[in-house]
Amino acid sequence: MKVTAPKPFFFEGGPRAVLMLHGFTGSSADVRMLGRFLQKEGYTCMGPQYRGHGVPPEELLQFGPADWWQDVQDAYQALKDKGYDEIAVCGLSLGGVMSLRLASEMNVKGVIPMCAPTGIDAEDRLYKGVQAYAREYKSREAKTPEQIEQEMDDFKPMPTLKDLRAFVRETTTKLEDIFVPALVVQGAKDRMVDPQSAHEIYEAINAFQKELLMYEESGHVITLDKEKEKLHHDVLDFLETLDWSV
Repeated sequence: MKVTAPKPFFFEGGPRAVLMLHGFTGSSADVRMLGRFLQKEGYTCMGPQYRGHGVPPEELLQFGPADWWQDVQDAYQALKDKGYDEIAVCGLSLGGVMSLRLASEMNVKGVIPMCAPTGIDAEDRLYKGVQAYAREYKSREAKTPEQIEQEMDDFKPMPTLKDLRAFVRETTTKLEDIFVPALVVQGAKDRMVDPQSAHEIYEAINAFQKELLMYEESGHVITLDKEKEKLHHDVLDFLETLDWSV
């Protein structure tokens, strides 16, 4: 059975733009609801989909963090090419790391990292996440358990995980180069990323305007969890404080 792949999105609103970035093994669907909410409040939102994501998991093996970082830069440039000169960026998990990297290197109005790691100490945890993603995707393709287990051999080993860890660590060294307003978001019940990472990000960035919000009832995919409506309004409130000229 063919699985319908999530698509990148572009929700046109007003002249203020928000680039919205999903996580590793995730898809644009993880930030789509937040994007729709912000569009209704007058913001233009773009959510790219990284190569190898939202498609058969074997395709994930063909790409790595350098490719996904290029996808993010291309999306940022696409917004610029459409005439959006003022862009804020928010991202979930790896998307949060990407948003921080973008804020350290590009001109953005503000940055919202959500459940973003500062280090990946447990490669096996990431690998288990990839396995879970692959199994779930294959089950939706109506494959038998025997077929799925046989195909899981394709995912050993995964050099992408070492590259991912290096990318996260390199980005962490750039946090001191972030001077734009920042809203650091973290789910207290996150089992994928140590919530302490949010405190490390908050302390390391050099923004005069910065805030750390901890969501006590939320886990890793905070954009789809119990407190998503609160998150929507908190993100909007933060965006409204930025020094937009449009």
